[in-house]
Amino acid sequence: MPSLHIGVFISSATQEPLKDTPYGDLENYELADFLTAWSDLHREALATVTQRIHPTAFVHPSAIIGDDVIIGPNVRVHEFSTVRKGSVLCAGASVGFNCEVTKSFVGENTVLGHRIGINHTLVGTDAHLSAGVSVAAISMWSDDLRRPDREIIMRAPGGIYRCGTAQFGAVIGDRVQTGSSIGLGPGVAIGRDSRISSGVTLAGRAIPDHSVLSAPHTADTHVRIRPQRGRP
Repeated sequence: MPSLHIGVFISSATQEPLKDTPYGDLENYELADFLTAWSDLHREALATVTQRIHPTAFVHPSAIIGDDVIIGPNVRVHEFSTVRKGSVLCAGASVGFNCEVTKSFVGENTVLGHRIGINHTLVGTDAHLSAGVSVAAISMWSDDLRRPDREIIMRAPGGIYRCGTAQFGAVIGDRVQTGSSIGLGPGVAIGRDSRISSGVTLAGRAIPDHSVLSAPHTADTHVRIRPQRGRP
């Protein structure tokens, strides 16, 4: 089986309070090893930090923050957003209006635009996800989506990569930028400095650095005239 090291895609946390937790060593993990140990590693991080929500962070009163979420300095969480289930927002990250962040790592200075949903996902530093990006983490081949049991796999350089878990959305690399209305996962790894155009849907695949992903746009739309019936 090929190997996918997290450090190929994203950087570790470098600032307090996360740099001395497992998230400060994130880039040294092999992806499947981290995913299978994620819950234990997060509990270790919770036991290490002295302040779960940094005093310089801004959390809008209408936002919902889970009891096991770690929020770093100068983070902003805007109106009606939910951050829950072991998520981490690193220093300077911004979560826009009406987002849902579940069991996800959001890297330093990364921006999540409006109405974004990410699940069991790792996002690198200085990334920018525009409105309407959604990352799914459960295979539709599971018999019961409430109890996912189908391991996530994806195509990677060298063959099929087994993620070792039934819940994994994506690794989105440092400085990745996206358009809007994009669907990713389950099982996606996007290389650093890549661009994803609006309308792209992608699952089960690793993408190299500096890639440009695009989908057909309105300029490619075929137009034909319907035949008139019953009219001269």
